[in-house]
Amino acid sequence: MRHRWAAVGIWMLFVVLAMVAGSATGTQEVKDSEQLPGTETGRTMQIIEDAGLDEPAGESVLVQAKDGGPKAESADFRAAVDQVVKAVQGTGEVTAPASPYDTDTISEDGRSALVQFNIRGDPETAGDRVQPVLDAVQGVQDKHEDTLLIEEIGDASMNKTFDDAFGDDFKQAEFSAVPIAFGILLIAFGALVAALLPVLLAITAIMATMGLMGVASQFQPMSETANSVMLLVGLAVGVDYCLFYLRREREERAKGRDSQSAIDVAAATSGRAVLISGVTVIVAMCGMLFTGLSEFEAMGLASLMVVAVAMVGSVTVLPALLSLLGERVEKGRVPFLNRIKRGPTNENGESRVWRAVLDKVLRRPKASIVLAAGVLAAIAVPAVGMNTANLTLDQEFGDSLPIVQTYERVNSEFPGGSDPARVVVKAEDINAGPVRSAISDFRAQAVSEGASKGPVEVETHDKENVATIEVPLIGGSDQDKAEKSLNILRDQVRPDTLDKVEGVEAPIGGSVAGSKDFNDQLVGAVAPVFAFVVIFAFILMLLSFRSLTIAVTSIVLNLLSVGAAYGILTMVFQHGWGAGLVGAEGIGAIISWLPLFLFVILFGLSMDYHVFVVSRIREARMTGRSTADAIRHGVITTAGVVTSAAVIMVAVFAIFGTLSMQSMKQMGVGLAAAVLIDATIIRGVLLPAVMALLDDRNWYLPKWLHWLPDMTHDEEVAEQPGPPPQVQGHGTDEPTVRV
Repeated sequence: MRHRWAAVGIWMLFVVLAMVAGSATGTQEVKDSEQLPGTETGRTMQIIEDAGLDEPAGESVLVQAKDGGPKAESADFRAAVDQVVKAVQGTGEVTAPASPYDTDTISEDGRSALVQFNIRGDPETAGDRVQPVLDAVQGVQDKHEDTLLIEEIGDASMNKTFDDAFGDDFKQAEFSAVPIAFGILLIAFGALVAALLPVLLAITAIMATMGLMGVASQFQPMSETANSVMLLVGLAVGVDYCLFYLRREREERAKGRDSQSAIDVAAATSGRAVLISGVTVIVAMCGMLFTGLSEFEAMGLASLMVVAVAMVGSVTVLPALLSLLGERVEKGRVPFLNRIKRGPTNENGESRVWRAVLDKVLRRPKASIVLAAGVLAAIAVPAVGMNTANLTLDQEFGDSLPIVQTYERVNSEFPGGSDPARVVVKAEDINAGPVRSAISDFRAQAVSEGASKGPVEVETHDKENVATIEVPLIGGSDQDKAEKSLNILRDQVRPDTLDKVEGVEAPIGGSVAGSKDFNDQLVGAVAPVFAFVVIFAFILMLLSFRSLTIAVTSIVLNLLSVGAAYGILTMVFQHGWGAGLVGAEGIGAIISWLPLFLFVILFGLSMDYHVFVVSRIREARMTGRSTADAIRHGVITTAGVVTSAAVIMVAVFAIFGTLSMQSMKQMGVGLAAAVLIDATIIRGVLLPAVMALLDDRNWYLPKWLHWLPDMTHDEEVAEQPGPPPQVQGHGTDEPTVRV
């Protein structure tokens, strides 16, 4: 490390420049019209955007008689409705509040009515300006609290409620992840400086990536979800990569090497493992780019960027810092923590617990494989019946928020009124006779064919030659029933009316249509994403270890861990086994986007441990150890760092399992469970048992693959006594393990 200060300076300059660049360009958010490209829902949004029409934030006020209260035909009910109209209009924040007596939004039993209006200004910021309207509605409610229930619901009020309820929840989870990771590292290393290095590097990698996301968003718009996923992945891999490197450097110094030699060995071993692992994770994240869904593409790009930045930092600025610090990396030692840390290890720093487990596994590898694989298969079996769905509002947020109950009441009295289908009609002349006649026929048939009970409302924009038709769907908040109504509109009503007029385009969108289109697009993306991730991960493992056996077992073991994670999700969130422990009772489904998301994330992250452990086993085998001894040495010496890394990941992901949103609970529980299984059953039992059973076949490379480039870059690691033997691989003409 002749240019240590230069490496540190360049890294800091890179972080600053990335942040400045991101600030200068700003971050482009994913537009509504870009959420579902190539779908009907996306097309409705695109037409509206191209026409320059802002879809206002719509709001409704439910006026409902309590038991024994006045009904819609009574003077008291009418007076309350008039008070609502005047109150919201008096705020100056709404446009054209409509009385239910004019719009016919009165329930069949006369107990409920809807006052409808829009919030002025930019719909994206309507939630910030809706509070005066909410206060005005509450003022009317206070006057009629004994006889009437008067509640507001809509785009702006729901956004404000959810932002207030869960915005701080997310921030607290994100901020608490850093001190938790630092605390675990402090226990692992027993020294403040050593524990602080991985956290600082992870934070700077995240800061740099946030800036780069701003630049990248000019080409691929980003989102809040992508930002949260980037923070999760960045903290996890950033800390892990540094942990791998730093732990090896400390191990070499404990053997008597000077600081520079220890860093050189760490660079040749753990540094290489970090590069292989990082590239594999990046490839896995690239799988999200094949979904065709902007949200997934944003998450994939953000994740692969933070992994790339963390990987580069781990093999450049971290060695430079270690070289500058030397023995001072042990500063701030905490005696109490060091006693705890030494407890389960022997004098060589090897885990006594894992040594005991490994002894049993290596004595009976077949039995260990049957037992471990059987356990994982049993855990994964429930995933066969996994039911995926877009969670309804009450499933996602529960009954803790009053607005959720309001949503249910509105949908009960006015099915589909809160989430109507939206038909966007575009024509050369929207007021032409055939077009107007087709729109009229569409309105009539939507009700007569059983898709809606009405009222079906039409708004025409003459200048833009666009009309919007809002159709309350029968089924309301019941997604399955609402989708049947949507299919009637798309497959029967539209072909018989609007499609018969030449030059008319009439895509059908709305929240129900958006959910259906999202699911359809997601299902179509599963096969290409799965194939891409698996094939490229296989190729990387093959090139990195120059072994067909290692490549195949890597894929199989990772698929087992993903399958087990799916099984746990299904058991907890679909069947409700132990759901009370995480506050997820009565959900009955897995959110539709989670299985594909988990597959990509877990397949990438689980490679961290796999590459690190297998690299250490291969290194020991190269120095002349027998396969069984190399496995024992590799697993035991990496057990501490893998355990520490897994505990950090599990703790960080588990934080998100404590959030109130059910989708975040499912994501947090799924990730935490998978990492825990991967670091224990997979890496501690199944991997060594499989490798022990295969023996020298682990390093098998058939002759017809000898043309592959050799990316192993074997290094001499002078730590084993005696001359290392040449080990011939099965079916090869040259040694595949050499020094």
